[in-house]
Amino acid sequence: MNLRRSVLIVCLLLVSRGLTAQGLPTAPPTQLGLAPDRLDQIVRLAEEAVERQEVAGAVTLVARLGRVGHLEAVGWRDMARGAPMETDTLFRIASMTKAVTSVAAMQLYEAGALLLSDPVSRYLPEFADMQVLRPTGEPGGADYRLEPASRAITVRHLLTHTSGLSYRFLSPPHLAPYYLEADISDGLSQTEGTVGEMVGRLAQLPLLHEPGDRFTYSLGVDVLGRVVEVVTGQTLAEYMSTEIFEPLGMVDTAFYRDRADAERYASISTPTSDGLGTVSESPMFSADRRTIYSAGYPYGASQTYFSGGAGLTSTISDYARFLMALLNGGELDGTRILGRRTVQLMTRDHLVGIGVRDTGQRFGLGFAISADPGLTGGPRSEGAFGWLGFFNTVYWVDPQEQLVAIIMTQLYPNNESQLTDRFEVAVYSAIVN
Repeated sequence: MNLRRSVLIVCLLLVSRGLTAQGLPTAPPTQLGLAPDRLDQIVRLAEEAVERQEVAGAVTLVARLGRVGHLEAVGWRDMARGAPMETDTLFRIASMTKAVTSVAAMQLYEAGALLLSDPVSRYLPEFADMQVLRPTGEPGGADYRLEPASRAITVRHLLTHTSGLSYRFLSPPHLAPYYLEADISDGLSQTEGTVGEMVGRLAQLPLLHEPGDRFTYSLGVDVLGRVVEVVTGQTLAEYMSTEIFEPLGMVDTAFYRDRADAERYASISTPTSDGLGTVSESPMFSADRRTIYSAGYPYGASQTYFSGGAGLTSTISDYARFLMALLNGGELDGTRILGRRTVQLMTRDHLVGIGVRDTGQRFGLGFAISADPGLTGGPRSEGAFGWLGFFNTVYWVDPQEQLVAIIMTQLYPNNESQLTDRFEVAVYSAIVN
């Protein structure tokens, strides 16, 4: 028996065991309109990326028509220890947290506890009387001045990243010093205290632009998570556990885990001069000191900071259950977390009338929306929605094709590999009917 066939048999055994253990509905690819030989390309691409040391390992999942037709683990969970990647490996999903926080907020919207038009200051008074950092346009004078914002930040602004807030690591040079001096966390490393304390400091900083004027990817969803806490009287972790994770059977999704679970996590790889190294569990700074990141924050000492924009960890199967519920109009296995019309509202373009460069993508309430595949240059259907995570995790849902696709790796910087792009092409090439 050759090595390739041996590897494939082992993979099939792992897949079968994983699917049974993780409670996902499955079907042979041919029953789902997927070509098995073309799905094999996903494995080949991942193996080649591992061999080139673009990534240490990856887990990939493709579901169609409500059932999983592909689930594979390739490479290493921890290359230094020789631990193989497994289908139930835990990943730091970073900004894939945003979709979950957005669903939590929309559950409160459905319950009548908040409206999209509500000013955030109704729940977080510190966000009243915000200021905007405006260019002066005066030759030889100060470059920027502070002026009162002409409109309030609303819940909808937080969901659509149009609030005028920013990220520490994405802030332009004239705004970055404010975020650095206030020690604003992006949720990618150990953070002391609570998100409420951080949000209080964030509210004292100027906005990059008027709320509603344009799209700026930001900490707005962390603020939204704090709104959920104030409205419900629970921590974000408690609310998500009772209202999303437990109903959907997402047994491996949480903000923090016991130290004993540390070995279940995929290590975060980073390019070095001779291949791949491993990101430290202790907080590290980027060269410009604007990005703080670490591998150990999901099981570190401080477990009181619940970042609605970046804090969750999960398995690919858990996250697939969440996405399958959204694809199914908010329901999975007889349990409903959102109404069908609310999911439709979340996955429409909410940037109409807002000046954004036409890349073929728009933004809904928590998701990027594929508006024009001809401009994106990718195969996703019009109306497909999804996002990605800081450490190289990617997902999307394609309602036209009744498709859910996820790839999870752990890599920083996340632009050092094209595996996620190749995965997307391979997924669509496997759809044959």
